[in-house]
Amino acid sequence: MLEHAAGQPWIYPVLLVFFFIDGFATILPSETAIVGLSALSLHSGEPNLWILGGTALVGAMAGDNMAYMLGRKIGLTRWKWMRRPKVQKMFAWAQYELDKRGAVLIFTARYIPWGRVAVNYVAGQTGYPHRNFFFLDAFACLTWVGYSIGIGLLAGQWVHHNPLLGVGIAIAFAVVLGIVVDHVLRWWHKHLERKDAARAAESGADVPVAPEAGHTGVARADLSKPAG
Repeated sequence: MLEHAAGQPWIYPVLLVFFFIDGFATILPSETAIVGLSALSLHSGEPNLWILGGTALVGAMAGDNMAYMLGRKIGLTRWKWMRRPKVQKMFAWAQYELDKRGAVLIFTARYIPWGRVAVNYVAGQTGYPHRNFFFLDAFACLTWVGYSIGIGLLAGQWVHHNPLLGVGIAIAFAVVLGIVVDHVLRWWHKHLERKDAARAAESGADVPVAPEAGHTGVARADLSKPAG
């Protein structure tokens, strides 16, 4: 059934909506979809990898920019899920990082599912220039699509006689690699935060403390009002 669906023309508009929703809600496993379908394409030729990549790119960019616009229009406390302490801490972390290194964060956050949603919402809420956000996000989405398709093709080559087993291996490989990438990027951002604190200490200037999980002050931060 999966192989049959992969060859149907309606799968591309469905995937477009799939990637779009994942850009601002993170309720759909977009990485799993593109990795699994890439592995399947290696064996059956369907779906077309170029169309799949283009669909993923357009959908991801549209979803990210929707999150940006939602952050600008409604703030960060409108919906119940936004007011959860862990989500507010993620928003606070994103705001801190955007203030320090916006370009780096927008690029790397694309590889962290909840992180990218938080960054995109906060970028809109704080008035980060939309033109800059658009081009940085486009580059990030382009590399993310290439990275995801590459994982699917690499893992799919390991099992030639069973395409669906190749899909399963590709998805499992993507999950493990995604966890590794997530932790590496988080470690890198924390390393940059420590460097900021060290430079501030040397100069005698005050530096805002980056939010950490479990930091009680973060959840109390009022992030619902635009900066300024």
